[in-house]
Amino acid sequence: MNKQAKNLISGSVLAVSLSSSHTFSKENVNRIKLVEGLGVEGDAHSGLTVKHRSRVAQNPNQPNLRQVHFIQSELFDELHDRFDIKPGQLGENITTHGINLLELPADTILHVGKEAIVKITGLRNPCQQIDHFKPGLLQAVIDKDSEGNLIRKAGIMGIVLKSGEIEPGDSIHIKLPPKPYRKLERV
Repeated sequence: MNKQAKNLISGSVLAVSLSSSHTFSKENVNRIKLVEGLGVEGDAHSGLTVKHRSRVAQNPNQPNLRQVHFIQSELFDELHDRFDIKPGQLGENITTHGINLLELPADTILHVGKEAIVKITGLRNPCQQIDHFKPGLLQAVIDKDSEGNLIRKAGIMGIVLKSGEIEPGDSIHIKLPPKPYRKLERV
């Protein structure tokens, strides 16, 4: 990919969501504010150190690499014959359209809306809570490639590099990191 094409990849924000408590699903809102180094203002997962309960139990002093959760709406389309899923219901803060998030390399930079900048840190690792929401969904968001490697389809995580407000309809512009690309791993 040449340098000029490197910054032309884009998509859009379909929905934005947050929850001030540790609920599985998040409520859709008109706008969210991303805060540099912390995450989504008012969201239970915002902070310098980990906020996801399983991570806190392991080591509460770990850096929070899961400040913002993105899911591509195309996943909902893929699962629509078995599951009726709406934006925010899988716990994401930003539901996207037109970007294959799972194909992005680690350290990709997303320019979201007019000001916000997010650095992609890795894949969301779906857990049993997803089956409590809709039985059988965990199996539907996990797959295996031709070599037997696990494919996690429940979104990607990132950290906020620059604050900014985001609302549905905002554009997302992608800046790929320098090569060689590193494949996204679970965070």
